[in-house]
Amino acid sequence: MTPKIPRRTRERILELSLRLFNEFGEPNVTTTIIADEMGISPGNLYYHFRNKDDIVNSIFVEFEDKIERMLAVPADRHPNIEDVWLYLHLMFELSWRYRFFYRDLNDLLSRNRMLELHFKQILVHTIAVSKQLCEGLREDGAMQATDAEIKALSTNMVLVAMFWLSYEYVHNPRKFNEPQSMSAALARGCYQVLSLIGPYLLGETRMLFEKLAEAYLKKLQ
Repeated sequence: MTPKIPRRTRERILELSLRLFNEFGEPNVTTTIIADEMGISPGNLYYHFRNKDDIVNSIFVEFEDKIERMLAVPADRHPNIEDVWLYLHLMFELSWRYRFFYRDLNDLLSRNRMLELHFKQILVHTIAVSKQLCEGLREDGAMQATDAEIKALSTNMVLVAMFWLSYEYVHNPRKFNEPQSMSAALARGCYQVLSLIGPYLLGETRMLFEKLAEAYLKKLQ
């Protein structure tokens, strides 16, 4: 067997920091805590990152890259309801993996200019993809909605998805990070967003939507 290549210290710092930020909230985690958890000196940490914002920004670059690569409409055909389903799952999985960005969003944006500018771009991108998905469904005759309705719907889809984990956190903050709670929270979030689309769907797409919704409801029981 080929021996595993040890992860570099920088990568380990980012992975650990992401876990700590997610579990305890970014404002509650200092570089001293990160260094202690890593078992390295603060000087070693500062060799790789100038300060905590440098760590946050590096994690954000990774997050932003995944958003841009994973959240996109099919290039060779009109999207269908299963593409919407996949899009929602990817969006919620990314939101969960990098959940501290959403939970601590106001604090982060108020003091980090880079995040302020780039998070706006992510918002624009996700709304644009949601709009393209809806327009594709309409062009295939699977959805009946005006341009104004699609514009509002795509914004509402992203709005619910973006702040769903904050909503879940308020309901059960002590168990929020447990895997079982996470699975249920993501299922509830997907169902809530799908339920926004449902009234606009037609024919077989409407029937498929109802099957997907039924599967989510069974998960939530």
